[in-house]
Amino acid sequence: MEQCEGETLTIFEHVRVNGALTLVTLSVDGTIRWTESSERCLTVEEEVLGFSVEGSRIMIRAFVERESGGCCVGSRRIRVRKDFVFESSSEESLRLWCLKLQESIDSLDRPKRLFIFVNPFGGKRSASKIFHDEVKPLLEAADIQFTIQETQYQLHAKEIAQTFDLSKYDGIVCVSGDGILVEVVNGLLQRDDWDSAIKIPLGIIPAGTGNGMVKSLMDSVDDPCSVSNATLAVIRELTFLLHVYALSCVKILQPYACFVHLCFIYVQAINVHWTLLLSCKGRPGLVADIDIESEKYRWMGSSRLDFYALLRIIHLRKYTGRVSFVPAPGYEAYGELGHQKVECTSKLDISCQSQEDTVKVQQHGYRGPSIFLENLEWRTIDGPFVSFSDGSLDLIIIRDCPKSSLLMLMAKLNDGSHVKSPYVLYLKVKAFILEPGQRSEDPMKGGIIDSDGEVLARGEGTYKCEQKDLMAYETIQMTVDQGLATLFSPR
Repeated sequence: MEQCEGETLTIFEHVRVNGALTLVTLSVDGTIRWTESSERCLTVEEEVLGFSVEGSRIMIRAFVERESGGCCVGSRRIRVRKDFVFESSSEESLRLWCLKLQESIDSLDRPKRLFIFVNPFGGKRSASKIFHDEVKPLLEAADIQFTIQETQYQLHAKEIAQTFDLSKYDGIVCVSGDGILVEVVNGLLQRDDWDSAIKIPLGIIPAGTGNGMVKSLMDSVDDPCSVSNATLAVIRELTFLLHVYALSCVKILQPYACFVHLCFIYVQAINVHWTLLLSCKGRPGLVADIDIESEKYRWMGSSRLDFYALLRIIHLRKYTGRVSFVPAPGYEAYGELGHQKVECTSKLDISCQSQEDTVKVQQHGYRGPSIFLENLEWRTIDGPFVSFSDGSLDLIIIRDCPKSSLLMLMAKLNDGSHVKSPYVLYLKVKAFILEPGQRSEDPMKGGIIDSDGEVLARGEGTYKCEQKDLMAYETIQMTVDQGLATLFSPR
């Protein structure tokens, strides 16, 4: 068995591994090496969840790559649970192994107690089963304690996040789609101690319909998007700050309402998530319509989105309206120079509020980024166009195109390659204002404003328009606070 160059050993002795006597080493960096039919190794940081002792035997609970069975070299990251039994030759050896293994695990500063939200209503309504069958065994193997809370109604997670004692936990995990994570962030930002509360690491386990956030995280390290990989990211990555990703928050503001959405900062040329998706020059309000109206087919799981997208493309709708935006450097030539000003009378920008109103807001949590928009140069694009699906500094506009091209474009949304379409205009903006309008063919009906599956506002005559929403179907201003929150992430 060869020792890696520069590797300092803390243990070097013969022990039995899974019944076979062999030379085993443990290095300072937490790498365990031994030889069976070939050289094997386990890394505490990457693969070891925890260990337990029974008599003279140490059972190391690991999560290893399937193809390599725990070997250091492996190209794929399909992992499985596996236990390795080490049997020491003496009590002194047993104590030394336990001491050094625990020291190695403790040095990683992994979370010890988590608060876990489970949304039993999301996706295929399987979140509870996912937690008990897949998430819970891994957390228990890693000796992580947890408090579980099933959400019972919309905004339940937001209410809890606003009030519960964060000092008892090292992180918050959502076994759900992206919507519960958004609720948690909004709850944290409405606390009096929001500036410290928002620093608690957040995790997400895929149990929803789209699971866009966790797919982006896994894609960033070329990992399959799976429950086990997402759980491992939570277990391992509390203090590896280089691998804990920043979450930007998009503040969506109206005169008497505020909502904060998430913007995952992950830079890849064609993988763009958390965008405002619009279609101009006479094409339909697809994204929000598909997202919300397809709920009647929720029993189909994620296939409902593809099915309803096809229906909506066949029966296209058009929406009037306007988007005003402040272009980022390099995008100043797009749109027409407009006269959109954020006036104090509009009450859209919080900087325009009276001193008395400002004091009230300061006492009630996060106010959003400190951006003064009134003197910036605004540009406009007029509709008809689609209501937006999500908000961020990436503004994607779909030009007028044939139905066949639109169908192919929608099929490329998952991998982000839609931005390469000749019918798509991609812009970077600093801020924007959305002025939603009515359907072109039926001015008595409006559209749906949807933030990643969560309805913000519905116009008259829309699906379930009788329900009370977070905001009114009128002008909405959006600004971004970059890197406001942190997220458990894979390496």
